[in-house]
Amino acid sequence: MAKAAKHIKVIGARVNNLKNINVRFPLGVITAVTGVSGSGKSTLVRDILFKALERTLDGADPNEGTESYHQLSGSHHLVKHVEFVSQKPIGKSTRSNPVTYIKAYDDIRKLFADQPLAKQMQFTAGYFSFNNEGGRCEMCQGEGTVTVPMQFMADLVIECEACKGQRFKNDILEVRYRGKSIFDILEMTINQAIEFFSSAEGSLEQRIAKKLRPLQDVGIGYLKMGQSSSTLSGGENQRVKLAEFLSNEHCDPTMFIFDEPTTGLHSCDIVKLLDAFNALVRHGHTVVVIEHNLDVVKCADYVIDLGPEGGKEGGYVVAKGTPEKVAECKESHTAEYLKKALTEK
Repeated sequence: MAKAAKHIKVIGARVNNLKNINVRFPLGVITAVTGVSGSGKSTLVRDILFKALERTLDGADPNEGTESYHQLSGSHHLVKHVEFVSQKPIGKSTRSNPVTYIKAYDDIRKLFADQPLAKQMQFTAGYFSFNNEGGRCEMCQGEGTVTVPMQFMADLVIECEACKGQRFKNDILEVRYRGKSIFDILEMTINQAIEFFSSAEGSLEQRIAKKLRPLQDVGIGYLKMGQSSSTLSGGENQRVKLAEFLSNEHCDPTMFIFDEPTTGLHSCDIVKLLDAFNALVRHGHTVVVIEHNLDVVKCADYVIDLGPEGGKEGGYVVAKGTPEKVAECKESHTAEYLKKALTEK
């Protein structure tokens, strides 16, 4: 833990069921906060640590105007940003999708605007957006579907008759890049699109592939390029946000906080998620994750185990340290299962 000598310390955390505890969060590593349900994990991390750092970054004294803890000490000045990576949708509009969120779609639109037919018809990049008038189908406004209100039933969503679900006007769909229309590109999975653009020689195509790779790296390469953010699960939304952070290699030291990011993930995707966490640490960031999944906990650099029970019987720091050290704590419910996980290959 030499690389984590610098830390942030919450002193006297005492809101909800927290029992006036002192908790140290190392910087530059992955910290897992564990414990049974109701032990105080979210209160400590989200309600105290995250909000205290937000106040600090806004220029306020983190130790004034709060009754939830006594003091925030340590090297919090080294953290330049704090991000609570929630599972909320990545966009309010149903037209938002992972590719627009990471800004890869801007370059795809430029690529289509550079095609001979587009230049001949004077189609700018804006014509290849389903958010703007001009190239999109106006009957469905680029949705590809039309919603029919039903008086006593759930609204009926049907394919747009004008564009047949292809979201754009016919003359826009006639513009082709290597035999593909803009709709064809949006129908590709992210994995397929990376292969498609990587095989081209142009610098713009290589830039598109590079922007898409973080989505593949966090295990969501199976999503369609144009898949609406409204259809994504909470975990998928969270990983899209993580991919956007990974693509920004030059941002200032940041603390990333995740709440149960492995929910619903296959074991193979958990490995990719851990790789993404390690990539953040390599870039000089800090990861704090509230987690029950032992595959994540055993790979953390530092573990903070709260409990020993939930509710009134929780709110204490039961164990802290490396996963191996926490696994030896007889008072911890996490330890029993963590010890088994550490012995598994």
